[in-house]
Amino acid sequence: MKYIFSFYGIIDVLAILPFYLNNAIDLRSIRIFRLFRLLRTLKLFKDGNAVKTFTLAYEDIKAELMMFSTISLFIIYVSSMGIYYFENDLQPDKFGSIFHCLWWATVTLTSVGYGDAYPITIGGKIFTSIIIIIGIGIIAVPTGLIASAMTKISEDNKQTK
Repeated sequence: MKYIFSFYGIIDVLAILPFYLNNAIDLRSIRIFRLFRLLRTLKLFKDGNAVKTFTLAYEDIKAELMMFSTISLFIIYVSSMGIYYFENDLQPDKFGSIFHCLWWATVTLTSVGYGDAYPITIGGKIFTSIIIIIGIGIIAVPTGLIASAMTKISEDNKQTK
C-alpha cells in the first residue's frame, strides 16, 4: 500500500493509464511520465562498478579525446570543402555551399551514408572513397582509446583487491 501512494507508484500509474483509458479519454500527453520510469531504472547504475570504471577511463583519456575531436572537426570541414569543389557545378541543389556539404561530410565520415547526397563525378567518387577510409579510422581510434583505458582501469582495480 505504501508503494501505491509513493512518488514512483504514482508515476507508474500515470505511465500505464493511457493504455487502459485510450478509448475513453485522450491521455497521450501524459506518456511523458514513462521517462521517469526510465530514469528510475538508470538510477540502478549509479553505484555500479561499470559507471565508475567508465568515468575513470574517461578522465584518463580526456586530453586524447579532446585532441582527436578537434582533428575530427577539422577533417569534416576539409572534406566538406573538397566535395564542394568536386560536386558543386553538377549538383548545386545537394552541394550548394560548404555548409550544405558539412552534412555530407559528417554522414560519410561516420560511415552512415544516408544516400541523400552522393558524388557523381569521378573526382568526387575518388575523394569520397578516401574520406570513407578516413572515416573508419575516426570511429576506430576513440573506440581503441576507450577500450584500452577501461582495460587498464579494470586491471588496476583487480590488483588493488
